[in-house]
Amino acid sequence: MPSLDTLDDRTAAAAFRTLVRHLQKRSDAENIDLMGLAGFCRNCLADWIVEADPSISKADARAIVHGMPPEEWKARFQKEATPDQIARMEASVAKNDALDEALDESFPASDPPAMTEPGR
Repeated sequence: MPSLDTLDDRTAAAAFRTLVRHLQKRSDAENIDLMGLAGFCRNCLADWIVEADPSISKADARAIVHGMPPEEWKARFQKEATPDQIARMEASVAKNDALDEALDESFPASDPPAMTEPGR
């Protein structure tokens, strides 16, 4: 059975692009709510792009993910966060600490060379 570690880069990239396009179309799914439910948001995806390729600036990565400059996204779609949204986000982000440690311990050893060595 295929796993995340055996998924080829072309398939993974296509799935990532579909996810980003989905989030671009779903402006009603606010970052604060994504953070509260899943512990990541559009900005996190942009940060992961920068981690994967430090030659891409944070601003450019956010524009890629948002489909426009992030300032424009905020002006058009972002509402003021409620205290409940902030509390859910903080609780969700706290769960990420253990996940981040587990990911740090497994990467890159658990990933095939094609995912950790560009061009392979």
